[in-house]
Amino acid sequence: MCDMSVAQPVEVDREVVDFAVVGQWMDEQGLPAGEFEGVTPLGGGTQNIMLRFARGGRDYVLRRGPKHLRAKSNDVIRREARLLGALDGTDVRSPRVIAACTDESVMGVVFYLMEPITGFNPQNELPELHAGDPEIRRRMGLSAVEAIARLGALDYRALGLSDYGKPEGFLERQVPRWLGELESYSANEGYPGPEIPGVRQVGEWLDRNRPAQWTPGILHGDCHLANMMFSFDGPEVAAMVDWEMSTIGDPLLDLGWQIATRPEPGTAGAALVGKLGSVGGLPTPEEMVAHYGTFSDRDLSVVPWYTVLACFKLGIVLEGTYARAFAGKAPKEVGDFLHAITLELFERARRLME
Repeated sequence: MCDMSVAQPVEVDREVVDFAVVGQWMDEQGLPAGEFEGVTPLGGGTQNIMLRFARGGRDYVLRRGPKHLRAKSNDVIRREARLLGALDGTDVRSPRVIAACTDESVMGVVFYLMEPITGFNPQNELPELHAGDPEIRRRMGLSAVEAIARLGALDYRALGLSDYGKPEGFLERQVPRWLGELESYSANEGYPGPEIPGVRQVGEWLDRNRPAQWTPGILHGDCHLANMMFSFDGPEVAAMVDWEMSTIGDPLLDLGWQIATRPEPGTAGAALVGKLGSVGGLPTPEEMVAHYGTFSDRDLSVVPWYTVLACFKLGIVLEGTYARAFAGKAPKEVGDFLHAITLELFERARRLME
């Protein structure tokens, strides 16, 4: 955990977080006053900025968009805060929002304060308890499955999230949406185009075999294990984090996503989950599906289709960094690494289609 005894460093960039403004806003929210202490940046899987600090005897994490905002950065943070607020009080393990500033004129960006999570991210560390016991790691994987199953079982309308997404036509939109995204990468100078075997064939298979019936629910959208925090003293998920791809859609895509990103030692994709990816011990896809079924009454016979869709969608998302690397907008080594994962994902998709 972070050392909270250090006073606020003077080098904190006021263009990123102006603590004078934040302090005044917190006072207006009735939160404890005092000096900002122990300001510490927290790493994550996105470019969004998170800072941990203490004030008035209480610990906080502040989350905002990247320093150089993208077109929808403020909307993403605003949506995250809304969703996490709606999840408060449910049995879904997620960060608890303390207060949100959705008016970007206050500090130039939307931001929110949440309670710190006590836990570890397996992308960055693997405690001795978890590293030394394959059964603990197997149960970590099952706990991650339970987390998304409980999320997908919520009544999003009862939580006030009827307008959080557009579930009508959700599955029909996926293939054209992501093929269009792939085509847009050609705008990156030097990118030779997608050298990904089977892209069109996978898209055509998805359209031919699309489930005719499904039930809308809350979708995390990027629920691989690196977006999970786990308890230090057991296998349980402490919180699902990084909700920026969340929407109302088909929750079975989250299950397909977990299966598609299940780290297999020796593959490029396993490196995304650090030491956990290299030591393995996680549940099999069959065990994951069966465990999901203990928390859901959805038709799980179609899970392979959702796994293929997850491979298709995530592979195209990762290819975007590879394309940007050609134009000097991303490090070449990162682009090459993610392209290798894209090729693995499409190979997995083709095996599932057989």
